[in-house]
Amino acid sequence: MRPRTSAFVAVAALAMTALAAPAAAQTSAAPEQPQVHRLTAQVSADRLRADVTAMVGFGTRHTLSDTTSETRGVGAARRWVQRQFEDISRDCGGCLEVITPSAVVTGPRIPDPTEVVNVVAIQRGTTDPDRVILISGHLDSRVSDVMNFTDDAPGANDDASGVAALIEAARVLSTERFPATLVYAALTGEEQGLHGARIVAEYAKAQGWDVLNLNNDMVGNVEGQSGNIDTTRIRVFAEGTRTVETPAQANRRRYNGGEVDSPSRNLARFIDSVADRYMTNFDVEVIYRTDRFSRGGDQVEFLRAGYPAVRITEGSENYDRQHQDLRTENGRVYGDTLDGVNWPYLAQATRLNVAVMAALASAPRPPTGVTLSGAVTADTTLSWQPVPGAIGYRVWWRATTAPDWTHHRDAGAATRLTLPGVVIDDYFFGVSAIGEGGWESPVVFPGEPGDFYAPEPPAPDAR
Repeated sequence: MRPRTSAFVAVAALAMTALAAPAAAQTSAAPEQPQVHRLTAQVSADRLRADVTAMVGFGTRHTLSDTTSETRGVGAARRWVQRQFEDISRDCGGCLEVITPSAVVTGPRIPDPTEVVNVVAIQRGTTDPDRVILISGHLDSRVSDVMNFTDDAPGANDDASGVAALIEAARVLSTERFPATLVYAALTGEEQGLHGARIVAEYAKAQGWDVLNLNNDMVGNVEGQSGNIDTTRIRVFAEGTRTVETPAQANRRRYNGGEVDSPSRNLARFIDSVADRYMTNFDVEVIYRTDRFSRGGDQVEFLRAGYPAVRITEGSENYDRQHQDLRTENGRVYGDTLDGVNWPYLAQATRLNVAVMAALASAPRPPTGVTLSGAVTADTTLSWQPVPGAIGYRVWWRATTAPDWTHHRDAGAATRLTLPGVVIDDYFFGVSAIGEGGWESPVVFPGEPGDFYAPEPPAPDAR
């Protein structure tokens, strides 16, 4: 047997050290940021309660309801949201630009031409304003009959909770400045066909924004259908393969991998890692679906526009409180009313959003042009394009059956790193960018399946 050379032993030892690295969440190597703790501490359950109560007070917020009254209907509700954003902007010295993107639409649930109006507040980034972290929730509500726009539809949890979360996030985050732009979007028309989300996604495209969407839809209930109480878990739904993936891209992805590494899925992993670091007794469960089974939400329209997007929603749902006429039958209470919202839980959900938005907006962009090589060799090499504002990069890998990134190695300021003895066939790989102070981006899976900034999606008739 030929004796081992010192070079061989050194490489083998380096490989063993890499493979022996302990399993860890994505950002285990990044420092904890005091700024995030300072921001999440400002979230107020009392303000969230006041905001949800105010929205419920408009009786119904159905997309087809009254738009002229100042006390009832979707028009009064959206003007109230606009005033909240304007008040917040006044307090931060005009840091929010408040706009109302709208369009006249018709559809299966909107038989007559109707103007769908959204209320959006924009907090411009200081150095990378076209990179946008967009939190959304839908303002409209409904009862059992989706076309009933006259009866009371309180929509306390679905989705005044999500809108209250984004208003509170605006109050808190507007006290700081971030490299990236933060956008707070109260959407209308969700229950009638996701129209508001489509309008805002199209607006984002026209502005040249690179968007990451956190869609909050029902983030205030803790009592499940069976009566179980779940106060410590929140779900993040994330697609596995890109909505806008072409057939040719799908063929390449099927062969080389990427089914569980879309940018939305790695955004969800990032959210999970933020919760692990900054939240107390509040766990993110990443769900490998675009949304709940055979159901949908506004994040779908952002996915169709080619943007990474996730749905954030409560751990346990109560279907008696969703899309129901207000009534009591055989002692069973139906309807989405204020007593179905748990204010401490809603505050925790809001803190999670604040922490994630601050972390994403403070970190550099996710790397682009990530490539992978190493077929029929004992080593794996990754390369990527330089990221503005990044002072370093981190290469990640995991077993192909592992749900989270488990191993990492810092690359310094280089844009290429070889992992000696790490066989390309046995692992999935990715790269994150690191900025000043240790802020870290989400991990990017190599190639088209994982690219956060994909080319334009196909035309609607080709989807």
